[in-house]
Amino acid sequence: MLNPNAKLNQDLFDESKLKMTATRDGFGEGLVLAGEENENVVALSADLTESTRVEAFAKKFPERFFEVGVAEQNLATIAAGLGVSGKIPFIASYATFSPGRNWEQIRTTIAYNDSNVKIVGAHAGVSVGPDGATHQAIEDISTMRVMANMKVIVPCDAIEAKKATLAAAKIWGPVYIRLGREKSPVFTTDETPFTPGKVEVLWSPSSGSGRLLKPQVLIIGCGQLLYNALIAARDLEKEKIGVIVLNSHTIKPLDEKKIIELARKTGAVVTVEEHQVLGGLGGAVAEILAKNAPCPMEFIGMQDVFGESGPASELVEKYGMGILNIKTAVKKVLRRKR
Repeated sequence: MLNPNAKLNQDLFDESKLKMTATRDGFGEGLVLAGEENENVVALSADLTESTRVEAFAKKFPERFFEVGVAEQNLATIAAGLGVSGKIPFIASYATFSPGRNWEQIRTTIAYNDSNVKIVGAHAGVSVGPDGATHQAIEDISTMRVMANMKVIVPCDAIEAKKATLAAAKIWGPVYIRLGREKSPVFTTDETPFTPGKVEVLWSPSSGSGRLLKPQVLIIGCGQLLYNALIAARDLEKEKIGVIVLNSHTIKPLDEKKIIELARKTGAVVTVEEHQVLGGLGGAVAEILAKNAPCPMEFIGMQDVFGESGPASELVEKYGMGILNIKTAVKKVLRRKR
């Protein structure tokens, strides 16, 4: 059942009532609000102002907006200087270009100097769709989380993206926020808890036939695919399989204490992410569980392959990240557990 403490949208299983909004739109709203709250917030774009949703900020605060042009390395280094000079710069581009093309500049000028820069990577994952493999960032979580001083946040919907943007403006030091282009279900609310570095339980086993289902598997997810995990949990409950669904929106720092606690409680884990299974959320979870609570794991994500051009929903299914794939992974990890 939905965790009442999560305060989720009660219509999340009614597609006719569910709002569909891209996480990049939530970022755009959050950036304007952050600018209103703090005059030191500035924004920089690499010729993608409209696509990354920086446009509203640029119109409202033109004196605090800088168009760098198609020069992502300059984007990072200019922001690094602003970040050590009392400003709170947000730099936005497609994730394949930033942090893809300018990774070294982010590492050396931003992270190494602990500069107060917020890196926003839009159009991440295969759900970019028709743009194809060259524009589908599926390695960015791994490349950013290994960077010292860097925090990594992957919002699950537009409302959480807005909260993540506001929170990032108040966190000192480099933060990477990963966003999608495709419209996706908005299943959280303004009241849904969001604290960087803390996971949230979205789904817990409910009573079946008059007794509480035992939590048998822990699903840990991030980003837009969390919605698929919730649908899968609902379906699995009908089969008397108790699942806990955890929103790990912060990949770094990971909420190790809670993840270890729930992994020990269930004894089996499935991770869900629109990213390579190598080095992303799944890799981060496996690292802490290997040391503290070894258990069977299955990984939903890109299986060491590149994407291709096509409709977003079809690509998610083709590469094994759909609802049926999550349910299959849960049953597989249960067999391994037994």
